[in-house]
Amino acid sequence: MAEKSFKYVILGGGVAAGYAAREFANQGVQPGELAIISKEAVAPYERPALSKAYLFPKGAARLPGFHVCVGSGGEILLPEWYTEKGISLILGTEIVEVDLASKKLVSAAGESFTYEVLVIATGSTVIRLSDFGVQGADAKNIFYLRDINDVDKLVEAIKEKKDGKAVIVGGGYIGLELSAALKMNNIDVSMVYPEPWCMPRLFTAGIANFYEGYYQNKGIKIIKGTVASGFETHPNGEVKEVKLKDGRVLEADIVVVGVGGRPLTALFKGQVEEEKGGIKTDSFFKTNVPNVYAVGDVATFPLKLYSELRRVEHVDHARKSAEQAVKAIYASEKGTSIEEYDYLPYFYSRAFDLSWQFYGDNVGETVLFGDNDPTSANHKFGQYWIHNGKVIGAFLEGGTPEENKAIGKMARAQPPALSLEELAKEGIDFATKI
Repeated sequence: MAEKSFKYVILGGGVAAGYAAREFANQGVQPGELAIISKEAVAPYERPALSKAYLFPKGAARLPGFHVCVGSGGEILLPEWYTEKGISLILGTEIVEVDLASKKLVSAAGESFTYEVLVIATGSTVIRLSDFGVQGADAKNIFYLRDINDVDKLVEAIKEKKDGKAVIVGGGYIGLELSAALKMNNIDVSMVYPEPWCMPRLFTAGIANFYEGYYQNKGIKIIKGTVASGFETHPNGEVKEVKLKDGRVLEADIVVVGVGGRPLTALFKGQVEEEKGGIKTDSFFKTNVPNVYAVGDVATFPLKLYSELRRVEHVDHARKSAEQAVKAIYASEKGTSIEEYDYLPYFYSRAFDLSWQFYGDNVGETVLFGDNDPTSANHKFGQYWIHNGKVIGAFLEGGTPEENKAIGKMARAQPPALSLEELAKEGIDFATKI
């Protein structure tokens, strides 16, 4: 089998790969120089759509409508775009062996690829209950959400199990967004998670109290402080019941598991420096191996704003780190320099008629402001985080575009904090005045 050679190779076909490809085109990549090698069978797309609009009962998103870079308001990169730019889109190809020293990649089918510059954009994979040896975790109709194949199977199950029962295992991003999506499809939903409240990595008890109350008012049952310990099946192998560690048993036609992810770094073990679970990079996403860059979920990079190394799993960072790495590649070739990556952490979610945004860091003291009563027609509220006398983070539910922009600006500026009482009283006005 002939070896294929490229000047640049992006390994991975997710969001970061698509945004990197666009930046390569902006920098003037020549036809034949760049290849994207992806295990997925479709061109890069905006992954957040899978847990949101893809599952809408009406007006659901479908490809080609959410290929990158539409998620950030940019041009949609259809498969033809890559052809026009002379970019090789090598899809349905799993790389199983990487030799960074010899700059060689080998696929499951035995194909070999060589490169001069490699951009690692392998992203994350979901953590599966079978990883922990949970009994019955391989039953049919137990779903995970990572790629378009996963969500296509879930859509079919929702149609097949009309008005059925679903159990969502996990109370984070996936748990909250999927619970809402299944409820919108008239599925009876129970959400189970071990923590004292939902989304504990970001939410405080005050924030979580609103969302839990709101979801319960929508008819979603919330079961906290326990985990799924096993599954019972019908004779046809489909899931029938979810056994909880506290002894309860829940009927289920569909189970969706969202208990976190892990970065896909195994191919590079022992070949590249790692830290905090990811591949260690500098502010230009260069690794310690010459001409090898790592972006998105797999990169542990210097978070300049807080003077620490951090790994961030979020679409916003995937987009921006990809663009930074490609700019750095071209700057290196030209002998010029670019600004260091100066990222402001940003997270967001949309479910039902809710929409929240968060900027900055969530450490220190907190102050809640606004109307966080889950029964309120208003549901507009927020929270500030105060550390070392400065306001360093802000969360806002139901904000206007201007207000959302204001909390981002404020989180970067880190203004001196007022007293907690004054901050609570000023609420969003504090951010809009910065």
